[in-house]
Amino acid sequence: MYLNTKGLVLREAVYKETSRILTVLTSDAGKQTVTARGAKRRGSRIAGASQLLAFSDMMLYGSRGRWVLTEARPIEIFEPLRSDLEKMSLGSYFAELLEAVSDEEIPNPELLSLGLNALFALSEGKRKNALVKSAFELRLMCLAGFEPDVSACQVCGRTDVSAPRLDLSGGVVRCRDCRGEEPAGRAVPLCAGSLDAMRYIVGCDPKKLFSFTLGDEALSRLSAAAEAFALTQLDRGFGTLEFYRSIKEE
Repeated sequence: MYLNTKGLVLREAVYKETSRILTVLTSDAGKQTVTARGAKRRGSRIAGASQLLAFSDMMLYGSRGRWVLTEARPIEIFEPLRSDLEKMSLGSYFAELLEAVSDEEIPNPELLSLGLNALFALSEGKRKNALVKSAFELRLMCLAGFEPDVSACQVCGRTDVSAPRLDLSGGVVRCRDCRGEEPAGRAVPLCAGSLDAMRYIVGCDPKKLFSFTLGDEALSRLSAAAEAFALTQLDRGFGTLEFYRSIKEE
């Protein structure tokens, strides 16, 4: 059978020297493993459309539970990322996160849209990388079923949360008076600005996800909280994130 779909390449691996094995988040069939035969040959017509982070029109042929890429036309390859190592490493981290939370054969248009919007935001460079990263991580957790309740203190219910802290496991916030004894490493400090940003990210129109600004201190707290929350909820680490961190430290 044939499937004409649009897809974002989340992962690529060399296969038999001239081909690639791709992990693709498609618009019609969820996450799929796709063989791109001859994609690494010089002059291949599918080379550009089958590279990491390429969003393309694809014609797939399926047989015996396997998909083969027969035709492809790139729609967007996010060229600015490919000349910026920090941005490319961050985009690769986004792709690994998307791969971790997406399901095979189950379409999730919101997930694909979030990934594309985040890559566009990185490419445009109008927002700080840390802001795009934090908004993507937190909104992704919402779509994956781990939406935090940051509307008010979990214990007293006050919305003007004093000295807020985010419980990484429970996904709730507590104020200074209510948090009590917290296990080490289970909660991270926020501030009024970073808490407001989290509330915005969780509830805003998807098209306006990156349309906010934040001071350096609040952004630093938001960045630490969003990353730690994602890693805690998914209960795993990411090699692409470690590489991104190493680039940042240089």
